[in-house]
Amino acid sequence: MSATNHITYGPGLSSPTGIADPAEDLPPSPTFREPKRRREGSSEEKRCALIPGGDPSFPADPPPYPSSPPPPPTSQLLRCCPSATTTTITRCCHGGAKMAALAYNLGKWEINQHFNVKNPKALASVAVLLLSVCHALSWGFSRGEGTCEYLISSGRFLGEKVWQPYSCMMHKYKSSEAKSCLSEQYIAFVGDSRIRQLFYAFIKILNPYVKEEGNKHENIYFEDKSTALKIDFLWHPEVNNSMKECFQSLSESTLLKPKMIIAGAATWSIKINNGSVESLEQYKENLTTLAPILQNLADVSNVFWFLQDPVYEPLLSDSRKMITNKRISAYNEIAASILNATKRKPKSKIQIFSVSRLISEETISESLDGLHLPASSKDISAMILMNAFCNKMIKPIDGSCCQPVPSLTIIQKVAACFFALSIVAYGSVTIIQRNKHRKNKPCNDIESGDEKKPATATPAASSLEILLFSLCKLGFIMAYFYFCDRANLFMKENKLYTHSAFFIPIIYILVLGVFYNENTKETKLLNREQTDEWKGWMQLVILIYHISGASSFLPVYMHVRVLVAAYLFQTGYGHFSYFWLKGDYGVYRIAQVLFRLNFLVVVLCIVMDRPYQFYYFVPLVTFWFMFIYGTMAVWPHILQKTANANFLWNFGLMLKLCFALLCIVVLSYSQGTFENIFSLWPISKLFELNGNVYEWWFRWKLDRFAVFHGMLFAFVYLALQKYQLLSEGKGDALFSTKVSNVLLFFSVVSFFTYSIWASSCKNKSECNEMHPSISVVQILAFVLIRNIPGYARSVYSSFFAWFGKISLELFICQYHIWLAADTKGILVLIPGNPMLNIIISTFIFVCVAHEISHITNDLAQIVVPKENSALIKRLLCVVGFLCLLLILSVLQNE
Repeated sequence: MSATNHITYGPGLSSPTGIADPAEDLPPSPTFREPKRRREGSSEEKRCALIPGGDPSFPADPPPYPSSPPPPPTSQLLRCCPSATTTTITRCCHGGAKMAALAYNLGKWEINQHFNVKNPKALASVAVLLLSVCHALSWGFSRGEGTCEYLISSGRFLGEKVWQPYSCMMHKYKSSEAKSCLSEQYIAFVGDSRIRQLFYAFIKILNPYVKEEGNKHENIYFEDKSTALKIDFLWHPEVNNSMKECFQSLSESTLLKPKMIIAGAATWSIKINNGSVESLEQYKENLTTLAPILQNLADVSNVFWFLQDPVYEPLLSDSRKMITNKRISAYNEIAASILNATKRKPKSKIQIFSVSRLISEETISESLDGLHLPASSKDISAMILMNAFCNKMIKPIDGSCCQPVPSLTIIQKVAACFFALSIVAYGSVTIIQRNKHRKNKPCNDIESGDEKKPATATPAASSLEILLFSLCKLGFIMAYFYFCDRANLFMKENKLYTHSAFFIPIIYILVLGVFYNENTKETKLLNREQTDEWKGWMQLVILIYHISGASSFLPVYMHVRVLVAAYLFQTGYGHFSYFWLKGDYGVYRIAQVLFRLNFLVVVLCIVMDRPYQFYYFVPLVTFWFMFIYGTMAVWPHILQKTANANFLWNFGLMLKLCFALLCIVVLSYSQGTFENIFSLWPISKLFELNGNVYEWWFRWKLDRFAVFHGMLFAFVYLALQKYQLLSEGKGDALFSTKVSNVLLFFSVVSFFTYSIWASSCKNKSECNEMHPSISVVQILAFVLIRNIPGYARSVYSSFFAWFGKISLELFICQYHIWLAADTKGILVLIPGNPMLNIIISTFIFVCVAHEISHITNDLAQIVVPKENSALIKRLLCVVGFLCLLLILSVLQNE
């Protein structure tokens, strides 16, 4: 088979565009056909022929799915292998190995037979509807207020010292962010020694070098002159007249009213009065008198009342033995009942801060005196306070607690109207078509009793119907995207990396990938099934890497960087091979690839109000496709046929590749030149993130040589193939036995050498500098290990290949419907059960990605037609749409 026949080009490519042809997204349904017999035998032998290996005249291994015959019934197996020994039985049953192989293939057949992609998608749709209704009813689109209540009242420890609020994500504030939020504010902490601990933990967020100095039983003042920020601790350890006067003074102050008040007290009352019942009654009476003043303050300030944390009774000194957890609970019940509601106001504005009790229950045993909490616990409470106050103003991406739903932009409103009109239009077209069908429906002639048939058959779906139906489905899917990651309908949680959270799922998918193995249709190096498999397992590893937060573990980070480089390597390999062999530089080819790469991202940029560069991988592969196109299309056009006719043209191509490499080196080592090019308007609208193109330069630079390596590898491979220096037959080693063994040895050594280096890497920035030049070592080592043995080229994992065909959709969709908060957190559909949540959200996520792949393929046939005149018209419409989008973006920014 020639190289032209080997590489699949067109919509799917064998490069990692991630989008396959519509017909290739799923394996076809099983077809049952009788094995072809070489000779006629007895009826017993015919029955045995249905069993793989049952007759010596048939192949020992059964034909792969989907062309495998249906499994024989159990009764037939028993007839083929009865207990008595005969010549027929010998042919039927060749021992345990044959029966094990039979059971293995029957198991795969049973699973594949009952799997239909439409059923899971229907189930996923029902699940989304039910979950949406349940979440909407549970907290009624709280717009952020509900998450604030959860933030200060509930949560759990994910790991050591890592606190996870219920339903939302907590941002870890840096000093600069905290100062920006609290600039020109006044904050008052009022209470006892525990509140003083919280005061110091809070100001250490602003200034980590602050020391706890001064008299502990006096007022303490803190001021940051650079931001005009003032924070006071006012010593009032009991709820009495002194505390009342303090709050009255704060309420009546005309110069400086506190923007936030944090108060709490009870342990001193228990200690001084020896835990008497009278003391509890006095506390209740005093707090009742204090409540109206706090309510007035809550109208203009954020007032937090801290419930009392438990104590660790074994460590309490003799003078504090009366402070028991039972008495603390009694005081907390009174405080909650009085401050949560009053007779005058059904809902109090005073916020009861009860989450610190949950935190201290886990950490109080680490206390030094049994009363005061460890510093780590107060640090968590201080960070919760910072989130409760600042998230509304700073709006951090990874801090969803207390954040209101962002208002819709002009572009989002236009998109919503467009999808709504598409749904209405599709409904109207469907009704019209049904009415026409009823008019053409056969009817009986009453007089003759004969049935009258319509003059014409029912027409196939028109392009307009396909377009509207695709847009209708896309509209519902985009609504799900929006509710997952822009509205507060569903919950979000922070990530926490553990080795088990990353490596156990890796083992699961490895087992599934090995179980689903099939024979390849061809045994060429990097054949279509193999590249789909490669993309599939890489994408699954990247997904697990993202959801587990494994980027914090440097060895895993470095290996995943190789996977990204491998995607780009495949991009260079596939597109270069296409242009080198076919020389198709037409507009249709460019439009086809660019549409399939960018369609979903453009829609998400509109619906989710995200910049194009946010989905960094799509700009990368788009840029590199255009780079390859420019390299190959620039005069003179050099093809393999041209080079075959005149060997000197090979040197011409090498000159092109050298010039391309020079451009890459110049751009990578000259940040100023790079930024000047991509900061030009309107190009900057595509590549800017947070107002500059630095992120784009950083992402581009990380794998700057991967595409060039792929192009060079394709050139060398096709040259070796042309001169017949490779043995690519089934079961044949790629090279001679000696050469193959040597290459395999060096490939294995190189592969593990790179892994050892990556695992021992200590500095991420230094490793990133070396990565672009040496990542090709592990990529080439993998390619050779995977392809030199003939048996390895002859099989592939259909499980991984299935995911490989939708790898681009999986990578993009994960941003909003699997992860959350723009990949910073995890989407929570099932709260309180992390394992079930991952299963349900993953199931929906994969179904959505697969459906979007089909929608993209359907729309590509309409938007990018093959006829030049129609294609030019479509492209003009696309250009007009992009110009309109640019205008709306400018108006929106203004």
